[in-house]
Amino acid sequence: MDQFDYIVVGAGSAGCVIANRLSAERGNRVLLLEAGGSDNYHWIHIPVGYLYCINNPRTDWCFTTEKEEGLNGRSLIYPRGKVLGGCSSINGMIYMRGQARDYDLWRQLGCTGWGWEDVLPFFKKSEDFYKGASEMHGSGGEWRVEKARVTWAVLDAFQKAATEAGIPETDDFNRGNNEGSGYFDVNQRSGVRWNTSKAFLGPARNRSNLTILTKAQARRLIIENGEVKGVEFQHDGVVKRAYAKRETVLSAGAIGSPHLLELSGVGSGPVLQNAGVELVKEVKGVGENLQDHLQLRLVYKVTGVPTLNEKASSLFGKASIGVEYLLKRSGPMAMAPSQLGIFTRSGPDKETPDLQYHVQPVSLDKFGDSVHPFPAMTASVCNLRPDSRGSVHVKGPDFAAQPEIRPHYLSEQSDRDVAVKAIRLTRRIVEQPSFARFRPEEYRPGPSYESDADLERAAGEIGTTIFHPVGTCRMGADHESVVDPHLKLRALGRLRIADASVMPRITSGNTNSPTIMIAEKAAAMILAENR
Repeated sequence: MDQFDYIVVGAGSAGCVIANRLSAERGNRVLLLEAGGSDNYHWIHIPVGYLYCINNPRTDWCFTTEKEEGLNGRSLIYPRGKVLGGCSSINGMIYMRGQARDYDLWRQLGCTGWGWEDVLPFFKKSEDFYKGASEMHGSGGEWRVEKARVTWAVLDAFQKAATEAGIPETDDFNRGNNEGSGYFDVNQRSGVRWNTSKAFLGPARNRSNLTILTKAQARRLIIENGEVKGVEFQHDGVVKRAYAKRETVLSAGAIGSPHLLELSGVGSGPVLQNAGVELVKEVKGVGENLQDHLQLRLVYKVTGVPTLNEKASSLFGKASIGVEYLLKRSGPMAMAPSQLGIFTRSGPDKETPDLQYHVQPVSLDKFGDSVHPFPAMTASVCNLRPDSRGSVHVKGPDFAAQPEIRPHYLSEQSDRDVAVKAIRLTRRIVEQPSFARFRPEEYRPGPSYESDADLERAAGEIGTTIFHPVGTCRMGADHESVVDPHLKLRALGRLRIADASVMPRITSGNTNSPTIMIAEKAAAMILAENR
């Protein structure tokens, strides 16, 4: 193929942003490679369609983890978007920045330029907030943020019970301290999912200097004389090469980016040797430092209040749901997977909230199963700042084979302690008068789990990913970090990484919009340095 000024690998949450910003300068020829296909699948755009996009090879890589000791030997599905828009096409649509503390910690770790006051302008730059511009929010940007178009009496009652348990209400989780309870704001436009493909590629798609290739899977980076010259990829069954005169930007995500580096011979010598991949450049940190939010899904049967279980269990209920969405773009089909959020602390020793609840008016045993045949709701709670660290590593030289994913959930005692506190706090909320009137009965994990040891075991049984992997190409100022604060790969020239993999520590909340912020800042740095 021809030479380009820039090659962007991955048209996901980050890659779409970067392709838009780089191609906005007409002198730049930009190639965007996406392993998945178009985002024209109707279930991508109907909010409840995540049910049909996750674990669907049309839209998902369909990864699985190795069996996890901390989850009592269970393996989990590990969804990652394989489609234009990436995870923003299949995720929960929750707009969440995290806490100011998160980014100030990044700065303290040596990531100069990544403190809260540094990153806030980049959040605001792309934001189109439904209440308009303010000191904390942007208006007119590509990334639409709206109020959720749904309420449920059972969720309102849970929120009131949380207030009775000492957790205040809030009308905005995104001002730097997300403590409190409220309905999540969502990335939707009038009840339809708003992904980064529509938001950022839509305005750029017809630019003559932007080439977008779908079903083009990167095989390896082309490395010569200590620099990344381009990318070898498979497209339409043919192996092709493209070259970047200025830079290649790797935005394949927390799983894909370290995997492609290792396929290219960049990583830990022993890891690559075991996988049968020739070492080109030793970078021990590649694929390490995997962090994720483990959600503990507590289920409560309820009486005397409607839940989605009843509607979703009958033909009439399903029909009424469909009609409401068709006429009003509201109701259950417009719902994000989680509607009510709560941020609070697991104990008085915590400086800021370290627990996040995703509360839902529905229950099921695991993702993909049918709803329970009784009225029930789910209070899912996760530790926002886990100490456990996992890894993502290549298994062999076949670029099409999935990597080995080991999150190592609950491998640290501190995480098991927080899990125990989270379950006890959930039980305390449910016991408050505003919710107790619905006679809640704990279905999962169940009241027989009482001691700390019982609850640690319960956490391993009900814990599952909430789809927030980050950190596998860690940014830092130390020489052990994979990229520097300008997101440049330390070991090789002319390559940057801009996606969730560069986060040194996971943010205190959903990770999609922080990933978009990273892409905005990366694009600004690239343009400034190459003008």
